[in-house]
Amino acid sequence: MTTQPPKHAPRTTDLPTMAPALHQPFDIAGKRCHLIGIGGCGMSGLAQMLRARGAIVSGSDRGETAVTRALGAAGIEVGFDQSGAALPEGLDLVIASAAIGADHPELSASVNAGVPTMTYAEALGQCMLGRTGIAIAGTHGKSTTVGMLGHTLIRAGLDPTVIVGATCPQLRKNETDLPTGFHLGADAIPTGDRAGEPGILIGEACEFNRSFHRLHPTIGVINNIEADHLDIYGSLDAVVEAFHEFALRLPDTDRGGRLLIAHDNAHRRVVTAGLACEVSTIGFNPASDYRVSYDRASRRVELRSDAEIGGVHLQWTISQPGDHMALNSATAAVLALWLGAEPGAIESALSTFTGVDRRLQLLGDVAVRPGDPSAGTVRVYDDYGHHPTEVDTTLRALREAELSDRDGRLICVFQPHQHSRTRFLLEEFAQSFSHADIVIVPHIYFVRDSEIEKTKVSAADLVDRLRSQDIRAMHLYPFGAIVEQLQQVCRAGDLVVIMGAGPVTSVAHDFVKAQQKLDCAS
Repeated sequence: MTTQPPKHAPRTTDLPTMAPALHQPFDIAGKRCHLIGIGGCGMSGLAQMLRARGAIVSGSDRGETAVTRALGAAGIEVGFDQSGAALPEGLDLVIASAAIGADHPELSASVNAGVPTMTYAEALGQCMLGRTGIAIAGTHGKSTTVGMLGHTLIRAGLDPTVIVGATCPQLRKNETDLPTGFHLGADAIPTGDRAGEPGILIGEACEFNRSFHRLHPTIGVINNIEADHLDIYGSLDAVVEAFHEFALRLPDTDRGGRLLIAHDNAHRRVVTAGLACEVSTIGFNPASDYRVSYDRASRRVELRSDAEIGGVHLQWTISQPGDHMALNSATAAVLALWLGAEPGAIESALSTFTGVDRRLQLLGDVAVRPGDPSAGTVRVYDDYGHHPTEVDTTLRALREAELSDRDGRLICVFQPHQHSRTRFLLEEFAQSFSHADIVIVPHIYFVRDSEIEKTKVSAADLVDRLRSQDIRAMHLYPFGAIVEQLQQVCRAGDLVVIMGAGPVTSVAHDFVKAQQKLDCAS
């Protein structure tokens, strides 16, 4: 690594906190709560959950969206003045999104007024008290695994509360509900071996800023661990130590504490050292407690375990390709078994899971070059991947699933996310595009880096590395120019995937819309 900050570097957002007693449920009924950044997937779900628990909830965001309108229709007042001047009176608690900095005007006004504040992760952690909390951690796969588990438990009749940081249409209760990443479940598990126990609450456990140390789960998952958020941690060793501290938060075995951790690629010996909870492993490795196999041609997944842990043998198919999707689904299956779901219901649910938005999301087939002799269609995917391993895994899965038996090129539009991540992992990024035929790179998405950090690396640096490896790569901006380039370069049979955690998703949707218009006009 190029920098070595302290092992426990300060969080970039250090907020004053209100910490209710950890041994009792979150006492929020009748309290006035204001959520800054309420329009996000996680925050909007949290707002609805707090309201269901009797809180008087309001919030603010930068502008009106379908989500803020839906919150308003549900009786949650949402404003768009974040200057601090419009802060509601009589507040008992202010909750800030992870995207809100300590110097945000509305947050600063709350602190100056003496209102207790929490981060989103702290509030979610408090909501886990008095519930059967499930926290899904790992560098990759958190949102998809939460979505899969939530869908499975809903279909199995266990009625969980689910908060995922991405849109998952299958979590909604009614077809008329706005698709978000939230499902409000029961206060107690309604059926199965654990009927009557505290209701299930499933959430993502993000390692950024060590926010997962604010959660209070009964059951934890660690899908994988890699070097990431190095602007916070500085080294992989510090990342691993943070995951170890997350695992230490699980209760002991006598109180139901359990950890499911990947047999490989999760530094499990270090992470699980000294844990008092029950530990099980999962993976493709035959030595795993829960063994996974995956047939790429049929997308069939099998999960097995030995008799001493239940003698499990389940089978299902997945709609999205890739070893990583198979492993995510198997993780959801094990957790569902632990929570009392019937095996047949698990198999059926996982076979019908259609995905989380921007996680290998198929947008459809669109026409290219209408009226031309070379006219045909290209298939377009949208994906959130922004780490080298995610890029490599996604591109590999798409090539194997879509292009192994036909002609066609894999064209990737990739927007790097943060200058610091790009700089720390530049060489890894350069190696991760080997399955792509053409790579288009817009400007790096600037999130929270310093202005100095912006000067240390650019999108052109990544393009230079790719071209040195004989990958056809180019740097283009603005997004409209990328859409135009796709219109020029795409030909029948190609596969296009738009990747990145930033606004680059608009390229995917704008390209699809542009081609649909051309097709209608021809």
